[in-house]
Amino acid sequence: MPPVPGPGPQPADRRARAAVAAMFLTNGALFANLVPRYPEIKAALDLDNATYGVAVAAFPAGAIIAGLGAGFMVRKLGSAQAAVVGTILTGLGVLAAGLAPSFGLLVLALLLGGAMDALTDVAQNAHGLRVQRRYGRSIINGFHAVWSVGAVLGGSMAAGAIAIGLPLGVHLGISTAIFAIVALVALRFRLPGRDGDIEDTPGTTSDAAVRGTALSPRTVAIVAALVLIAIGGALVEDAGSSWATLYLSGSLGAPAALAATGFVALVGAQFVGRMLGDRMVDRFGQRMVARGGGVVIALGMGLALAVPTVPGTIIGFAAAGLGSATLVPAAMHEADELPGLRPGTGLTIVSWLMRLGFLASPPLVGMVADAVGLRYGLLVVPVAGLLIVLLAGVLQTRTTPPAR
Repeated sequence: MPPVPGPGPQPADRRARAAVAAMFLTNGALFANLVPRYPEIKAALDLDNATYGVAVAAFPAGAIIAGLGAGFMVRKLGSAQAAVVGTILTGLGVLAAGLAPSFGLLVLALLLGGAMDALTDVAQNAHGLRVQRRYGRSIINGFHAVWSVGAVLGGSMAAGAIAIGLPLGVHLGISTAIFAIVALVALRFRLPGRDGDIEDTPGTTSDAAVRGTALSPRTVAIVAALVLIAIGGALVEDAGSSWATLYLSGSLGAPAALAATGFVALVGAQFVGRMLGDRMVDRFGQRMVARGGGVVIALGMGLALAVPTVPGTIIGFAAAGLGSATLVPAAMHEADELPGLRPGTGLTIVSWLMRLGFLASPPLVGMVADAVGLRYGLLVVPVAGLLIVLLAGVLQTRTTPPAR
């Protein structure tokens, strides 16, 4: 159900909103500092495409292993505190991956980073949804837009470090320190109280009174569809983070600094889509927005792969980012509001299972790339767009009047 209007945000709520935005920024920036330097790590360790795909898959594998424990840590520490702990440990995992002298240590470092990223993801979304309920209107896409800003910032920092020849360890050490400090400062302005407090939802009764207790087959089917929508969005994001730089530099011969812009184009366009997302959803409904996004993904990346050029491919990744902008926030929010589930349960399930896309995609694309070329491996992106078009029917139609 949509947020229920309340008396309006208080100063503490506005400070908490800024704090959550800072958490999303750091989460987007930390891993994005590593992504454009993957080719350097791949070359240094002399990995083929399939082995590289297995190594990259360690990050989502760590998230899968730790994902269901995120809910326990959020309850134990509090959502904001858990997000900050996860942020700092994610940064350390990314730094260790950049310094890893062997394939095995690279995998271990990415497992740690992925596990802590899963904790951060659930915790920051949980705290963001607390803030949204106090606002009484949708603001979740805005948080994810800030994540995209962080990803663009991190990718741009990496591209700049490559351009000036900054050593990998120095670059990642600086980025980890900067964003750890940002997260610690943000912690001071979190919402007070415990997660699940009734006063987080002004003007409403408790969730127990609103939601049913029976988990119907229909609810299970909707959760499954929401997970697949989130996985579709994850596949698109992974194509940008794991393969865009390699495809542009290796298959199309773009210089290293220019090749890094494929990932930046994807997350940059994703940011634009998320900035417009809340207003678009209010006007057209989440279902129509998601279906339109699936069409943009399928056509944009499909054309880029059909006619491979450096400018066209960068535009194709940008189209994929724009089309996927609201998918993960929509799936998380919709799951968190489903009747028959305890608060936070749907969010945790979708966040955990969507990482199957991040886990399966790198090895799959890597094996296809070694067999017939990376261009064919990236067909996973337009296929994900078509999947989203087919499943978007489980999302809400417009339930609120369009903004004036």
